[in-house]
Amino acid sequence: MSPQPQAAVGAPLSRVDGRLKVTGKARYAAEHDVKGALHAVMVDASVGRGRITSIDTRAAEAHSGVLRVIHHRNAPKLPYKDNKASNNPPGRRLRVFQDDRVLFHGQPVAVVVATSLEAAQHGASLVEIRYDAEQPSTELAEAQAGDPTNYARGDADAGIRSAAVRLDLTYRMARNHHNPMEPHATIARWDGDKLTVWDKTQWIVGTQTELSTVFDVPLDSVRVISPFVGGAFGSGLRCWPHTVVAALAARVTKRPVKLVLSRKQLYFGTGFRPAYEYRLRLGSDRRGRLRAMVHEMEHETSSYETFVEGILEPGQMLYSMPDVRQAYRTVALDVNTPIWMRGPGPATASYVIESALDELADQLGIDPIELRRRNEPAEDESSGLPWSTRRLRECYTVGAREFGWDRRSTRPRSRREGDWLIGMGMATGVYHTARAPAEARVQLDADGTAVVETATSDMGPGTYTSHTQVAADALGLTMRAVRFRLGDSLYPQTPPHGGSMTMASVGSAVLDGCNKVRQQAIKLAVEDRESPLYGVPAEGVVVRSGRLHLRSNTTRGETYQRLLARNNRSALEARGSFAPPSSERHSLHAYNATFAEVAVDATLGLVRVRRILGVYDAGRIISPKLAESQAIGGMVGGIGQALLEHTVTDHRDGRIVNADLANYLVPVNADVPDLKAIYLDGDDREADPLGVKGLGEVVMVGVAPAIANAVFNATGRRVRDLPITAEALL
Repeated sequence: MSPQPQAAVGAPLSRVDGRLKVTGKARYAAEHDVKGALHAVMVDASVGRGRITSIDTRAAEAHSGVLRVIHHRNAPKLPYKDNKASNNPPGRRLRVFQDDRVLFHGQPVAVVVATSLEAAQHGASLVEIRYDAEQPSTELAEAQAGDPTNYARGDADAGIRSAAVRLDLTYRMARNHHNPMEPHATIARWDGDKLTVWDKTQWIVGTQTELSTVFDVPLDSVRVISPFVGGAFGSGLRCWPHTVVAALAARVTKRPVKLVLSRKQLYFGTGFRPAYEYRLRLGSDRRGRLRAMVHEMEHETSSYETFVEGILEPGQMLYSMPDVRQAYRTVALDVNTPIWMRGPGPATASYVIESALDELADQLGIDPIELRRRNEPAEDESSGLPWSTRRLRECYTVGAREFGWDRRSTRPRSRREGDWLIGMGMATGVYHTARAPAEARVQLDADGTAVVETATSDMGPGTYTSHTQVAADALGLTMRAVRFRLGDSLYPQTPPHGGSMTMASVGSAVLDGCNKVRQQAIKLAVEDRESPLYGVPAEGVVVRSGRLHLRSNTTRGETYQRLLARNNRSALEARGSFAPPSSERHSLHAYNATFAEVAVDATLGLVRVRRILGVYDAGRIISPKLAESQAIGGMVGGIGQALLEHTVTDHRDGRIVNADLANYLVPVNADVPDLKAIYLDGDDREADPLGVKGLGEVVMVGVAPAIANAVFNATGRRVRDLPITAEALL
């Protein structure tokens, strides 16, 4: 078949769902109008560990409007069968209202169901619970780590001992919470043995599977609906206890139930980026050629599940060196289970590795970019595979030129503007190109419009728009002629909407389905004696604006509408699919070089980011406007990670002290300066048929160390703990 003209892909188009969002017509999880829905509010444990000794619900049940108070003493026993198809970490997942154990502060211990939200809220405040409290373990540094996950090549310890230059550095990163704009919420309704939930989720199929196993009902008896997600950043990548509680309450009351987490409950009702302690030892020669690295890292997890993330990969493949050793341990604490947060793993690893390289560059008197160039590997040394594409050298060159890197002072604390110390820093970012099996259903109707359906999500990156662009070009239609539907488990299955895999996986399935439908139409035309295209080679036919025609003669052709009407066809349909190969032939990653300029008040230690530039090797860019938005969001998230975000725990009882947006600081408009993104022209067909590599995660990786390195350049003070506070610079 002839390649299709590309009118939509690569064009800076506005969001197809933008009007719905700005006019309030986009319905999020809690906004669906489900007739007869009751309201539920959870009661959270006020101790960090122990047992419930008594529950007094009499005052709550006597309150006007309260219908039921459900807890472990009266709740139905749930099967909680194994769910191997979920994103649940290994372990025994939290089983709400099934026993008297309290595993962390804020654990759901009861739920009040009422006819109004106000009645449910007040009823929850009236429930009196007594505990046999125990001292919780919530400090990473004070608890025992588990057995390590190890990686080694060469002899890293010997390599460091023999190195001319050695560094031994320890970094600590605070816990971060996602804090999306939309709180997590669920509406649940039972119709006999069939369950429908309207849920905030990044994985329709995962939530469907979890509810099926918890309540022991067939998978097709559970329907999950989630057409819009108001931000998530990873917090919606698994089914959380409140969703189970809503479904349980709906089953007990035999009425639909709506449950919305408060902002405070988001800090213990869903997960978080775990706190880390990360020791890095490295050795190099005096010209900056790396000899060895030893990575020893620990992070928190819950006592009932073992959460892990992809922290190891950057240390194995980002730079060339013969000897590497890694030991990765989790530390079980009395906390709820962490979950992936934007750039999971590499965003943390990059802070350590890129800060250490900057420290090495300063010690050796080598430009930080030149140091990285000297350690650029020819292949992935962790696997021996060639790169699909790896254009970091170009990222460095373009970034240095556009940012004005040559104006950076090589001597820290030497550039000043009044009371402000000025510094520049840079860092490298990497994130693996993830793909997973996905399917899509495509239907071309007789009126010349198309419908594309998949069970994926859109938490904000623009899934509706980018996939409409792919479908429009593959079908040869205008954007207005394509309706893209998502967020329903009745649609074909897709992987989690995270890990930068949606465009590569779901987009490739959409492309496949649309290609199949277009080819059906072309076959129908060239075999139809009444068609102007009868008898021509099918490979010479393309479709543009809904009209099939010869590539070599645009006057010879006809529209989809005429073709289908003449053949009495109401529609053409196909199911598209994509699956990555069982074994990889190339090492697949997206990369960036991030540059930052900061100003630091010499007296007060306040840090202000002046500007950030990111240059990205992310393959083919489907939607430049959305890609720029993603990069800006990643930079803002990186500013938060570097300078502001820090969950504070009272270790006496496990309570989160700053569980609100007044005390948990995130960047606001005043913190967001001049942010610029440059995407290198690219196309990586080793990754997937679309040539994309994923960009939602990589745009955050490297931002925090670029800022930290700029702070050092400005002040001469090296900070190894995140976030960087004014106190650390005084």
